[in-house]
Amino acid sequence: MKTITLSEELAEILSVFEQANNENMIIQFADGRQFMLSAIDDFDMEIAQTCRNQKLMELLDQRARQAQTISLDEVKC
Repeated sequence: MKTITLSEELAEILSVFEQANNENMIIQFADGRQFMLSAIDDFDMEIAQTCRNQKLMELLDQRARQAQTISLDEVKC
């Protein structure tokens, strides 16, 4: 994920970001391309970064496919 910093000279763009602070927005260009603009918090960033961790995602996929499970009674012993 790339992060860029905007200067205050871009008033129109900053206005759009301010609107996106209240609700998700779709920005559409004349050629039909669309982009979603959404405010995020630290937890949203953490989720996005975690999902990009290929090794962790592979481990979770592997564990999800495991047929053998441990019952709660076995864990309590």
